[in-house]
This record gives sequence, structure tokens and C-alpha cells, in this order.
Amino acid sequence: MKKKHVEVWERCLAVIKDNIPYQSYKTWFEPIVPLKIENNILVVQVPSQFFYEWLEDHYINLLRKTIKREMGPSGRLEYSIIMDNSTLSQKPVTVNYPTSTHKGIKNKPINMPLDLNKGRSREIPNPFIIPGLKKLKIESQLVESYSFDNFVEGDCNRLARSAGWAVAENPGKTAFNPLLIYSQVGLGKTHLGHAIGLQVKANFPDKTVLYLQTEQFINQYIDSVRNNNQNDFVHFYQMIDVLILDDIQFLAGKEKTQDIFFHIFNHLHQNNKQIVLTSDKPPVELKGMEPRLLSRFKWGLAADLQVPDLETRIAILQRKLYTDGIEMPDEVVEYLAYSITTNIREMEGALISILAQASLNKKTITLDLAKQMIDKFVKNTTREISIDYIQKVVCDYFNIPLDVLNSKTRKREIVQARQLAMYFSKKHTKNSLATIGLQCGNKDHATVLHACRTVNNLIETDRRFRNYVDEIDKKLKL
Repeated sequence: MKKKHVEVWERCLAVIKDNIPYQSYKTWFEPIVPLKIENNILVVQVPSQFFYEWLEDHYINLLRKTIKREMGPSGRLEYSIIMDNSTLSQKPVTVNYPTSTHKGIKNKPINMPLDLNKGRSREIPNPFIIPGLKKLKIESQLVESYSFDNFVEGDCNRLARSAGWAVAENPGKTAFNPLLIYSQVGLGKTHLGHAIGLQVKANFPDKTVLYLQTEQFINQYIDSVRNNNQNDFVHFYQMIDVLILDDIQFLAGKEKTQDIFFHIFNHLHQNNKQIVLTSDKPPVELKGMEPRLLSRFKWGLAADLQVPDLETRIAILQRKLYTDGIEMPDEVVEYLAYSITTNIREMEGALISILAQASLNKKTITLDLAKQMIDKFVKNTTREISIDYIQKVVCDYFNIPLDVLNSKTRKREIVQARQLAMYFSKKHTKNSLATIGLQCGNKDHATVLHACRTVNNLIETDRRFRNYVDEIDKKLKL
């Protein structure tokens, strides 16, 4: 037979459940545990001080009416708040629900941050700074320069950028929740994450947006365990409207942190809050993650950022120069874009090095100066030869335009140069035959195989052609 306090609370829950959204009911009322009834006072246990304050701020009228209905005009409600994650407070909060519109509070525990004489202002534990910062003052940690305006769009990132824009226009209400952006380092994941957050803030100023590195999240959780306030840590994150978590792969192997993030993720997702994650790998390749967490990463959209093509790299450099108000010869910009192909961050670093060298030594930025700086920079960062770079070297060697090399012309000298570009692309890159053909005039893999056989045959039978191959190969390895 059920005890009286359990029966009374179940009747209260039946009324409450009919009056609020189901997810709100699950989040804020299912965790409450009825403890006892004494002197017409129902005592219930709540997980934390924050939990108690949220109930008082959002459901005061509903609780008042429900308690009055089930226990009569003299019925009262007391909260026993779990302190330090283990013990109950010695002095539970007592809330009277008479017919008046004001709530009376007796036996308020020490350090309870609630003052009825100061309106609805309430203080929230915040893991980023000293506890006590109000919700409205939570810093988003977004970098203003990482906006959509400064994010250069190309074939390499169009899907991720479009999905990010859709999320920013309607956070939590699209099919892209969570939105997981993945790529190698230095291709713009962090930039896109910040851009989404900034656009949300512009569109919805009242929404709480938070960007953070996963390592920050892990360290905050460790601190919450040390200080015995895990509940406050969880409830802080549960009230974020748009959570942007960078480098989620660092959760690998951290079972406790994964568990706490699992519960935060569920709450945010169930309440239509937006989650944006970045990773250096797609979900299927993330090791050391709990299967239940990985399955949730796959609920929305996983979009990758690929290595930008030559045109996009040039556009990125030109955008940066324009933003900084700096002029640079086009041939220098193109050489830099040709030379560093796999990492936008390294490419921008090389650009800064050129500008610094020219400024410190009071030299004009020329192609020769750029070559000295870039070749030194590339050697230090182990340059990977790309298809774009190979095409540039071949075109320069034969003095033909790049667009002509990849055209449909059947002129003998153009076809031969195109075959050489395919041959060196197969020799010096890890790209598939289909990828090489696509970038060399939109040809198929059979055409690439034919080109490689033709070049090998000419190397064996034509001395002049063999010299071409040797000289181009040396240029590629410089």
C-alpha cells in the first residue's frame, strides 16, 4: 500500500502533467521525490538549489493551486535540497500557498540566494567565473571576427556552411540538431562554429549562446566533482539555448564526463535547444566514445569541411588582405595559394610572415621575397604536393594557361601537358584516379590510366620528352 505522501504527490503530478509540456514535466517534476507529510506540510526532495529556484521562478502559481486543491487551503510545501550531492539540508525551505498572491518562505537555509523583496532576480552558478553571475550576463565566448561575412564559401565547405546558416536562422527547430562539423585541422571548423553563434545572437538577442572548447568542459566537470556541485554544473548547461562545443573528440576515454554530457545533451535536444559540435573525425571514426553518445551525434547532420581548391584558397587570402586593408601583388597571393594547400591556418600564417618580413626590413613585397619566405615556411611545415600545384608547375613549364590545360581542346601540346599533370598527380599524391581525372579537365579514371601509360612509354622512347619529365619532377620537389 502506498504511503500517504506518495499518493498526494502522485495526484499533484497528475494535475501538473496536464498543464505543462511533457518535456518540461519530465525535466522538472519527475526528479522530485516525496519524503513525508507532517502537519499538513508535504516535504519533497529536489536535486539542487538551482532546481528549487527554477521551480519557484517558473511554476510557482501552478504549484500553489495544485497544493491547495489536494491538501486544502492550509496545505504547504517544503523542499529538502540535496546539498553536496549526498546529504539533505538541515533546514528545508518551507513555502506557504495561501490564497494570497505572495509566497512566504520560512526557515530559509544559510546562503540561499533568493530575496523576495528584489523581484525575480536570481543568481545562477556559472562554471566559467566565480559563482553568482546572472544568466543574462553569461559571456558567449564568441570571437566577433569569426563571422559568416568572413567565411569564404566554396565547393569544399558549401554543405556545412549552408547547414550552419539554416541552424542560425532557426536554432533547435531544424533537422540539423545536432550539427556536427568535422575536418582536418585548420580548415575552418572553429570559424564556422563561432559564425553560427554570432548569427544566432544577431537574430535572437534573448537567446543564451555559449561556445567553449571541450577541454574547458572537461576541466569544469572535474572542478564540480572536486567541489561537490555536479548538479549545479548540469543545470547551468541545461539552460543554454545554443551550445557550441569545439573538438568533441577530446571526450574520448573520459567515461564520467561522457555520462554527464549525455544527460545534458538529452535535456537540450528534448527541449529544442540547438547543439553544434566540431570534431577532427566523422562520428563513425570517433574512438573511445560510448555507443549511446555516438548514436545521438548521428541524429542530426554530420557535415565535413574539405581541403579548399585553388580558387577558394586565393579568395580566402584576398578576403584577409581586404579586411586588414593591405595590398599585395596577385602573383604573390597565387604563389602562396599554390604552395600551401592542406591547411588554411598555415597559409594565413605564411601570409603574416611575408608581411612581417617586408615591414621589418622595409622591403617591397615581391614574388622573389615571397618565394624565399614561403619556401622556408613550407620546408618547416612539410609541404604536401597537391594536384593544383602540379598543374601550376606544368603550365608554367610549357607556358600555357591553366584553364586551357583543363579545357576540351585536343591540340597535341595541350593533351601532352594534361597527361603529364595526371602522371605526376598519380605519382606524387594519394588521390584516387577518379579524383585526379575530375580535377584534370573532368576526365574519368580510364583516361588517367591511359595518360600514365602514354607518359611511361614516351619516357622510354623519347629522350626529349624524358628531359621534360625530369625537369618538371625537380621543380615539384624544390
